Amino acid sequence: MRGVRRRSRSKVVVAALALLSVGLSGCSSLSSDDEDTKPIVVGTTDAVIGLDPAGVYDAGSWSLFGNVYQSLLTFTPGTDKPTPDAAKSCGFMDEERRTYTCTLRSGLKFANGHDLTVQDVKFSFDRILRIKSDQGPAVLLETLESVRTEGDDKVTFRLRTPDATFPSKIASGLGSIVDSRTYPAGKVRPGDTVDGSGPYRLERFQADGEAELKPNPHYKGANRTSGIPITVRYFGNPAKLRDAWKSQSIDVASRDMPAADVARLSLGANDFRVTENASANTRFLVFNLKSKSPVKDVAVRRAVASVVDRVAVARDVHYRTVEPLYSLIPQGVFGHTTSFYDRYPRPDGEAARRVLRSAGVTVPVRFRLAYSKGVSTDEETALIKKQLEATGLFRVETEHVEWARFQQGRAKGEYDAYLLGWLADYPDADTFTSPLVGTGNTLYSGYSNDRIDKLIRDAQRNGRRDGSTDDYRTIQKIIAEDVPLLPLWQKKEFVVSKQSVSGVQYLSDGTGLWRLWRLGRI
Repeated sequence: MRGVRRRSRSKVVVAALALLSVGLSGCSSLSSDDEDTKPIVVGTTDAVIGLDPAGVYDAGSWSLFGNVYQSLLTFTPGTDKPTPDAAKSCGFMDEERRTYTCTLRSGLKFANGHDLTVQDVKFSFDRILRIKSDQGPAVLLETLESVRTEGDDKVTFRLRTPDATFPSKIASGLGSIVDSRTYPAGKVRPGDTVDGSGPYRLERFQADGEAELKPNPHYKGANRTSGIPITVRYFGNPAKLRDAWKSQSIDVASRDMPAADVARLSLGANDFRVTENASANTRFLVFNLKSKSPVKDVAVRRAVASVVDRVAVARDVHYRTVEPLYSLIPQGVFGHTTSFYDRYPRPDGEAARRVLRSAGVTVPVRFRLAYSKGVSTDEETALIKKQLEATGLFRVETEHVEWARFQQGRAKGEYDAYLLGWLADYPDADTFTSPLVGTGNTLYSGYSNDRIDKLIRDAQRNGRRDGSTDDYRTIQKIIAEDVPLLPLWQKKEFVVSKQSVSGVQYLSDGTGLWRLWRLGRI
């Protein structure tokens, strides 16, 4: 879902957005008291799959979680170091980094008025591991052995193996604290309500519709304010988000506007602005390595890697709003390499043919490629299919699948291959390795490599995170050989907003958070 190990910086560019042949009309300035108290309306294409932190692990759901739930730790703008939120303090108790203790703030309450206690913290982590949902985040807790409480304010996590990334993990949506009185211990809670302690309370929610957020009067944490009312509107595709912006029915257009429209951003004196946020927003072609899959043979995957032309995808589909990605870990994150470029330097159909011939693979190789939401997904998938089939080595059946169904299908291994966007969950290279290529990974690819698992554990031990760069480079070299997935591109995030809205530069910065509470009226 989301990691950049660096100080994230945002730059605001005042811009003109020429959309099709019709120009955007100016956004009128706010003048009345009624306008000042009106909710800020934010549009996004990030769908919310569910509202229970134990049952979902996707960008749309976690973006909302950061506003309605609270974690022990969080990330403040401009830093990649976790800072206390529901906790008053946290830290490792041993040099081995296997015992991590947090002291809870006093007087914490959920939005429903119930007291938030250390028992609720323990309950929240225990139930993730107990439920172990196919679509949940349990994979991120692979190093967690046990959780115990001490007195009224201390909670201690005992880890199976040293894990310096654990604080960053629990500062993400993984660490969302739920009310033990209202959430079942052994199953995901259904419905469209939330009992959290974040800056907002969820007043109303409609999947594929909108979420109404009101400031939570009980909130106590790292944020100085719980924000002003926000309405999040969810759009089925980028074109609908663009149309909503054009009609001025939203104040902020977040992820994602159509690539062609983003490409037309140009400097000018206008009454709306475009904010370019540093982000590690990536796209991968993921392979199913399980039995009977036509891409199980590594020769097939290497042949695909030899053919796909990332530069053409970036140029012809995304209008150069994305950059070709040749590694598991994107640029700007420590450990980044160009391992796929080193092994497959340019599209080469003849090299692919030789690989398949040497392995005795019968051509054409036929496989099913699934895809779902994203920017220009139809065009992107069509171009990749065209590139592969032009060699005569492949026959690709493409299928667009509705997002919720897509998530279920990939968890069940229903697709031979699929396209998936991945955003950093926390600002660390680990978010691009452990959940993607570790044994039991959240891609459900069936990929497992003992050497990779050992390198991931070795990297997690290192408290000086950039000191694990060599481990991550070795991981990526192995991945370029095994090809359980194929990196395609990475991009920054662009947010379009009315001039009357402040705080947009803090909305996202590569930490996995979506800080709606930082938005305000000027």
